[in-house]
Amino acid sequence: MALEETFERDAVEFTRELVRIRSYSDEEGGVAEAVLAKMRELGYDEAFIDGTGNAVGFIGDGEKLIHFDSHMDNVEVNDADEWILPPFAAEIKDGRIYGRGSVDMKGGLAASVYGAALARERGMLDGKRVCVSGSVCEEYCDGENIKMMYKELNMRPDFVVICEPSDDVITLGHKGKAQMRVITHGVSAHGSAPEKGINAVYEMAEIIERVEALNEKLSHEGGQHGTIVLSNISCVTASLNAVPSECEIYLDRRLVLGETIEKVRAEMDSLVAGKRASWETGTLRRTSWKGAPLVYEPLHPAWKLDEESPLKKAADAAYADTFGEAPARYDFWDFGTNAVTPVGMGIPTIGFGPGEYKLAHMRDENCEISKITKAAEFYAALIGRL
Repeated sequence: MALEETFERDAVEFTRELVRIRSYSDEEGGVAEAVLAKMRELGYDEAFIDGTGNAVGFIGDGEKLIHFDSHMDNVEVNDADEWILPPFAAEIKDGRIYGRGSVDMKGGLAASVYGAALARERGMLDGKRVCVSGSVCEEYCDGENIKMMYKELNMRPDFVVICEPSDDVITLGHKGKAQMRVITHGVSAHGSAPEKGINAVYEMAEIIERVEALNEKLSHEGGQHGTIVLSNISCVTASLNAVPSECEIYLDRRLVLGETIEKVRAEMDSLVAGKRASWETGTLRRTSWKGAPLVYEPLHPAWKLDEESPLKKAADAAYADTFGEAPARYDFWDFGTNAVTPVGMGIPTIGFGPGEYKLAHMRDENCEISKITKAAEFYAALIGRL
């Protein structure tokens, strides 16, 4: 039976298969193997797992390279008993697949795997080569996964589609991100003689007030604005009877268009000014399920695709092909994605994927089935239009 006749049913069942496989960050091996098996079943020209642990497939042999990426990892479930339906059962209720990863983002992954195969069946691959990837550890290391893939495979796509959830709305950019550590330095002393030491936590207290004031200031800049939040705090102390010698906070700063990394650096300098404190980029280090080291520097400006880009025009045409009308609106994500790698390389990039992104990471995460199949149709149409 031709793929054209079965892909809607099959893409939904593949999504359900992926949701049933628990794949917390750095534990994506089971999903990678399932993606690999499906690519081979669909007749991809190449399908393999790279050295980082990303599942990678290619269809077509043309010169123009189009890359569709979806991450395979999910955030953890710590409240399974409170879900309406079991988080890894992938049960269907009211036309929606329920389960962890249904929105973020196994629906998009399944749709991209089928979308590329559908494009080939419809004769849309002339002069094109399509890469579909399921990437690792995006929840911690935006873009580092496909950066390593590009390096290993010596590839530079002409166009990139990030299949993160957008409720099947073309997304033209997202906010930037800067994550930093602030460390205050005190002097340890016995708890019975605190005056002989310098309490690093007390030293941090004023900095925390400055962080709150900075966020308030940003909120009054009008329209789209940046944010900053303290997301973690810890201290080093010799014992519960001692003055803490060090205190550390982790800050998450989101940037809007027009804000620069230089602005953030100046803000950080002001936060620690006059205090026994220092700051640094909040580098994250992980190890992928394949044992590859991931070192992520979370420092990215906001980005938006040029309205005159050929990718934007092709996406508009593909949307009309799929939905029978021009896009009524476009989106701009609040969150970061793997797009930071291709955007940083100057590669035209858009976002488009099934599911409401506000349901990501939430209890009772669920994805509308029709949005998954329409996303696959859009991906195929976009390949044809590029």
